[in-house]
Amino acid sequence: MAERSTRRKRGGGRAGNAERRGTAAIEQMPWSPPINCDRPVEPLGEEGVQAIHNGAMRILEEIGIEILNPEALEIFRASSGCTVAGENLRMGRDFVMEQVAKAPSQWSITPRNPARAITMGGQHLNFGNVSSPPSYWDMELGRKVTGTREMCQNLLKLSQYFNCIHFVGGYPVEPQDIHASVRHLDVLYDKLTLTDKVAHAYCLGKERVEDVMEMVRIAGGLSHEEFEAKPRMYTNINSTSPLKHDYPMLDGWMRLARRGQGLVVTPFTLAGAMAPVTMAGAVAQSLAEGLVAVVLAQLIRPGAPCAIGTFTSNVDMKSGAPAFGTPEYMRATQMTGQLARFYGLPMRASGVCAANVPDGQSVWETSNSLWSAVQAGAHMVYHAAGWLEGGLIASPEKFVMDCEILQHIQRYMDPMLTATGPDEIAVDAVREVGDQGHFFGIQHTQDRYTTAFYQPFLSDWRNYEAWESAGAVWTTQRAHQTYKDIIASYEEPPMDDAIRQELAEFVVKRKSEGGAPTDF
Repeated sequence: MAERSTRRKRGGGRAGNAERRGTAAIEQMPWSPPINCDRPVEPLGEEGVQAIHNGAMRILEEIGIEILNPEALEIFRASSGCTVAGENLRMGRDFVMEQVAKAPSQWSITPRNPARAITMGGQHLNFGNVSSPPSYWDMELGRKVTGTREMCQNLLKLSQYFNCIHFVGGYPVEPQDIHASVRHLDVLYDKLTLTDKVAHAYCLGKERVEDVMEMVRIAGGLSHEEFEAKPRMYTNINSTSPLKHDYPMLDGWMRLARRGQGLVVTPFTLAGAMAPVTMAGAVAQSLAEGLVAVVLAQLIRPGAPCAIGTFTSNVDMKSGAPAFGTPEYMRATQMTGQLARFYGLPMRASGVCAANVPDGQSVWETSNSLWSAVQAGAHMVYHAAGWLEGGLIASPEKFVMDCEILQHIQRYMDPMLTATGPDEIAVDAVREVGDQGHFFGIQHTQDRYTTAFYQPFLSDWRNYEAWESAGAVWTTQRAHQTYKDIIASYEEPPMDDAIRQELAEFVVKRKSEGGAPTDF
């Protein structure tokens, strides 16, 4: 593959350059996945951690998990630490802990652009785009509509453009104008050409998983050996709560495990519906469901890179609808973070809300979700930008608004804010001003005024009269204009012409073969 390095590139420029600070559309912060310098919030004492762990282990030992994949059942059956009866799997806690200990506590994913590599574990914090909504809303339409390829492409462009988005999850909106049998081929082609960030595969059947792995390999210019030498992509699977893992999710999980790719398991446990109404009970069930998948990966490939996720929230007990960004959601996320550290596993959380449009409710719920992920010590935050209606709507305005919050978090983690050297304590500056002057004009301020404080790209800090005279533009309207400006000025990241052609030919070939089977 070495000869590809001399081939002509195409695309590139402003949006594709990880080192640039911004473009004509906005001035944004540089690419710099945050290092979480804060101690995690730990609401549980040692007794609480042990109680939830014991609850998860009792579920695995006494109740078990239904495994709806025969191949996975046989792998478990062949292990001395497991008991299989029909589709029910039980396993002892010593066996679980022995297997989980084989998973690394920190690992990285390297996409086609090595400068966009991300690290899972330690103090690393990575944000991803909204993934998987079937519907779309923007101000121009003013209503909820079915997702299309163009909408999906535009959200991918936002995902590439914003430096505070570090990985690209599933489809940012389902493009339902593409037949389901070939949708993964077109979207992955778009994802791998419109972005150069870490990509993802849905575990929805053999063909989709194998196709995505091959396309990621081609896009990276990698041999099969190079692809399998370290994670180049990842998947996220969900258990079917309560207490089930289905066939296609485990099938894809096992395929990626064999090839050493990133594995994230995130049970979707809504307290009061698919899990106990108590948050500790819901977290214990979520951990039991997640640890089963981690054990399976270690049985297949000891040392397989795994992370455990949380999607534990509550329902509205009046309607049964999911609620997000609630106090219960925040505590469940923090508790899961404590248990993830107990098991030595990286953690995934989410930036989510139940709001239907990008309004005040959407902001406070998403902000609660994002800050709870930070407090929990999460390493991968799904749906960090663009999510509405409990995951049923993707919105470009919401995406832009959320990226302002993500930049707040990135700036909050800047170690310069807590530096305490002589220049920061600034006794000489205080002496110079004394009790009669001000700090605006002194050299200490002049040397630092351009970088001293966070500069927003979306917030409007003018007073009411200045804001009114400038047109009285509300936040969502400003976000809409920012979105349009980004799309108008967008440039693709560089890609070798030969690789682009090889990707396109692979898509054509797989389409001619029928793509993936569907129920249609």
